[in-house]
Amino acid sequence: MSGPPTLIAAPWTGLSSSEAADRLRRFGPNEPAPPQRRRAMVQFARLFLEPLTVVLLVATSITALLGEFVDATLIMSIVLASTTINFLQTYRSQKAVEKLQAALVPTATVLRDGQWQELPRRELVPGDIIRLNAGDLVPADARLLETSHLTVQQAALTGESLPVDKTADPSAPASTDPHAPHTVFLGSSIISGTAIAEVVATGKRTLFGGIVARLGAPPPETAFQRGLRDFSLLITRTVVFLVLLTLVVMLALGRPPLDASLFAVALAVGLTPEFLPMIVTITLAQGALRMARQRVLVKSLPAIENLGSVDIVCSDKTGTLTLGEMQLVAAVDLHGHDWPRAYQLG
Repeated sequence: MSGPPTLIAAPWTGLSSSEAADRLRRFGPNEPAPPQRRRAMVQFARLFLEPLTVVLLVATSITALLGEFVDATLIMSIVLASTTINFLQTYRSQKAVEKLQAALVPTATVLRDGQWQELPRRELVPGDIIRLNAGDLVPADARLLETSHLTVQQAALTGESLPVDKTADPSAPASTDPHAPHTVFLGSSIISGTAIAEVVATGKRTLFGGIVARLGAPPPETAFQRGLRDFSLLITRTVVFLVLLTLVVMLALGRPPLDASLFAVALAVGLTPEFLPMIVTITLAQGALRMARQRVLVKSLPAIENLGSVDIVCSDKTGTLTLGEMQLVAAVDLHGHDWPRAYQLG
């Protein structure tokens, strides 16, 4: 059985390497969401902004100002240990994810300097001529120049599970409508057929890049984080109220101001759960380690609690939680028995 006809790109010349390099500097790499890397020290410092940690730091500062250096050192050591464990677990997970991403470099078949070349997807620029075959991931938004029995799966853009037919129209303007029959988009894949297309948008300018940008907003606060924040505020209000009440009562009873202040600070430190951040961090880290043994990377420790709260995982008809790949399991007849003739006919 002969395959689909080979497309001939004689009318298309593509870009030269120098022109492509100039456009790459102008438009940037073809990445829907450029990686956002925070410095390690910035990530470490941000952990000290957690509400409960702030409460402990305030208690440490007051204790140190009153000369209780042993207690202040003990509280600070606990805070540092808890924060360090949290940082190391999160940082290692992020590094592992970055290594996986670096190992998986998608490529595209591009016409450069009059020759077809296999180049990293991030090096594509508007104006490049690309060749698409069955099984390829579309590397950028592109206008179809030539097609042969082309069908495309674009469930990630439209939510439709069935592939759609695409046809070439070199004279048609570029479109951002995923239903446009003459355009293919980043985030879709070629189910069958072949095509030659001209790249019209790359990176954040693609339709998929716009979706990624909207999804890249800071994630909402999880129920676990919200609970910790509310508990921290409760502790803060309780400590402040009791400290002020204690000071007022002791001063009203004629106690020396210094003794009253020391007793109030001791009360505040005693009410503050110094070990809670460490207990929470160690518990979540243990969950992350158990997940790691199952080859699951946890980038954020609070996600462990959220995952543990899940009872049912729902997926829509597009099956976006699956690989999206079809595999032959068995060939059977009407009665459910193995039917070898199906393999012969196939």
